[in-house]
Amino acid sequence: MSDSPSFSFPPPVAGDPTAPGRKEDHIELAFKSQAERGNLDQRFDYEPLLAAHPAPGSLTPIDWGGKSLRAPLWVSSMTGGTEKALIINHNLARAAGEFGIGMGLGSCRSLLYEDDRFQDFNVRPLAGPEVPIFANLGAAQLQSLLERGEADLVTQLIDALDLDGLIVHVNPLQEWLQPEGDRFTVAPLETIRELLRALPNLPVIVKEVGQGMGPASLRALLELPLLALDTAANGGTNFSKLELFRSDALARSAYGGLTQVGHSAEEMVRQVNRIVEESPREIRCSHLIVSGGVQDFLDGYYLTELSRLPAIYGQASAFLRHAREDYLSLQRYVATQLRGLELAKAYLRPRP
Repeated sequence: MSDSPSFSFPPPVAGDPTAPGRKEDHIELAFKSQAERGNLDQRFDYEPLLAAHPAPGSLTPIDWGGKSLRAPLWVSSMTGGTEKALIINHNLARAAGEFGIGMGLGSCRSLLYEDDRFQDFNVRPLAGPEVPIFANLGAAQLQSLLERGEADLVTQLIDALDLDGLIVHVNPLQEWLQPEGDRFTVAPLETIRELLRALPNLPVIVKEVGQGMGPASLRALLELPLLALDTAANGGTNFSKLELFRSDALARSAYGGLTQVGHSAEEMVRQVNRIVEESPREIRCSHLIVSGGVQDFLDGYYLTELSRLPAIYGQASAFLRHAREDYLSLQRYVATQLRGLELAKAYLRPRP
């Protein structure tokens, strides 16, 4: 027999029965997993050494008008007053309560004078008392209410649904392009100011509806005592474009260019930052909701970290896709997004 030393492999590690299959997967998938340099996300520095894997639920809570968000995520206003609204809103409310995120209802206009669709919006029992949920009315409806001295209908609506405040959506282009649209006879800014005077204790959020707004409008809103300004930027669902699809061929041809104007979410965040830096003493708006083209947690993380105002991010169409199905689909989507956000905060550093 040879006197040369013998060698034997160590026994397989107990508790890892999937190792052979996993390694086979790695071999088969290696060629499909080649990264292209041109596809690198240039918004972040990846820092893999500086944190352990985050524990579920490790995001820092955020104060939101006296309530607390467990994650910086907002369900942007979507639908109301239709047959499909009930299941969508109820699924979204369940998710808001389970994950501690905020929610804006779709337009509550149909409830101002009748309660046929009350259950579509009656989501507080599903969400629970802890999370912020806001009603939603258009500037045109508020103008009419204020002119008739009926501001109390807003508080009655909010009290009936046990909500926390009001979102005002400002949508002059949508109203113009909507076949049944209203017409503004005063500037929306004046309507918002009058609302704040009439209901000074009402938490108010102001948003556009998918095209964003420019620096003069942003500055005017930042100087008002709002709970939040919602960017509702160009890049997500554009309600002006949506209304054109409902119009005739002549209107689509004549007004199509209007759907291409607007501002991106990143542009608006940077504009808000400049205004905050230039005139910090004039800023009375408390928070920013970054929405419009926010596709996932990476977009949300980057844009909220970029903001000089305390910021959360909102999504609409992504929630809507899952909320139309069974609740488990929506539940899994939200859980995945929040775990992704926790990973991003642990290992990614946004570049300026």
